[in-house]
Amino acid sequence: MASMIFSDCSSSTTARFLPFNSQKLRHCYNALPFSRRIHLPLTSSIQSLPSLSLQSHASSNFVSVLTTAKMATESLAKVIDGKSVAKQIREEIGVEITRLKEATGVVPGLAVILVGDRKDSATYVRNKKKACDSVGINSFEVHLPENSTEEEVLNSITRFNEDPTVHGILVQLPLPSHMNEEKILNAVRIEKDVDGFHPLNIGRLAMRGRDPLFVPCTPKGCIELLHRYGIQIKGKKAVVIGRSNIVGMPAALLLQREDATVTIVHSRTSNPEDIIKQADIIISAVGQANMVRGSWIKPGAVIIDVGINPVEDPESPRGYRLVGDVCYEEVVKVASAVTPVPGGVGPMTIAMLLSNTLSSAKRMHSFN
Repeated sequence: MASMIFSDCSSSTTARFLPFNSQKLRHCYNALPFSRRIHLPLTSSIQSLPSLSLQSHASSNFVSVLTTAKMATESLAKVIDGKSVAKQIREEIGVEITRLKEATGVVPGLAVILVGDRKDSATYVRNKKKACDSVGINSFEVHLPENSTEEEVLNSITRFNEDPTVHGILVQLPLPSHMNEEKILNAVRIEKDVDGFHPLNIGRLAMRGRDPLFVPCTPKGCIELLHRYGIQIKGKKAVVIGRSNIVGMPAALLLQREDATVTIVHSRTSNPEDIIKQADIIISAVGQANMVRGSWIKPGAVIIDVGINPVEDPESPRGYRLVGDVCYEEVVKVASAVTPVPGGVGPMTIAMLLSNTLSSAKRMHSFN
């Protein structure tokens, strides 16, 4: 059933989903004399129209309602569906894993090290294991208590570094505050750094003429979405909001590699709205709910929203709902394409992790 979302960014109420009854609308349309029908491609566009209330079968009412609905859909941005793209990528990975296994007997392996009992981290690890199972990647997990020492974590990394059945190692972040995150991440062999955080991988990403072994998963997923939706990057003005080592900085480097002209907006940037409004492509990874407003967006811009922010919602069973950095209900009226939250970048991050793990296994066994 098709639906559209109507909500206010300034409100914490849950967005209302209004169902669209295409069968009823088609019945009303077919009841009109042929000479009084509007000739629209009903078979292709009718499912995307918003919910309508048809009070009468009179042609004048129908024409008014249908015209209004058509105008509403034409003014809304294309939704970049990360969930469906990620599903397609997982299917492609599954095919490649089968081919690798049949030719060499090798099954890619991904090891995850989790320290502590953070519920969100445990959920991420569980989702990664489920994704591995879905495509045929062997998954290994070490779960250490919160009070573990750095040495214990480093010992686990060493063991996986030396294990030939493990092709990728992921240390789930954040680590407990008493641990040196940089030291631990640097201990992962660069050949197994499927998160792409090793300084040598980032250094290669930053240099022209050099290729990293792995690209960080979330930025890689952002660029993959642009590619899969046929959105041109070369020659475009791109703005990245946020400069973290995990998303913002590598996303800017990737856009630069695609020949975009890139600007980074951060917490010390003056007049960020003016800079953002010049952008053809925006990647937002700042972690502030609904920060980017519709008035900040140039008409026709493409928006990739990496933010996942909980906001209070008394109508939700959980007491909150997830929103992005971008006020979706405003920008969808201005942009040409936008990722939703959830269902946009999130599924792509795990899909890129699986892709990096497969690439690692192929590289280690010289398989093309």
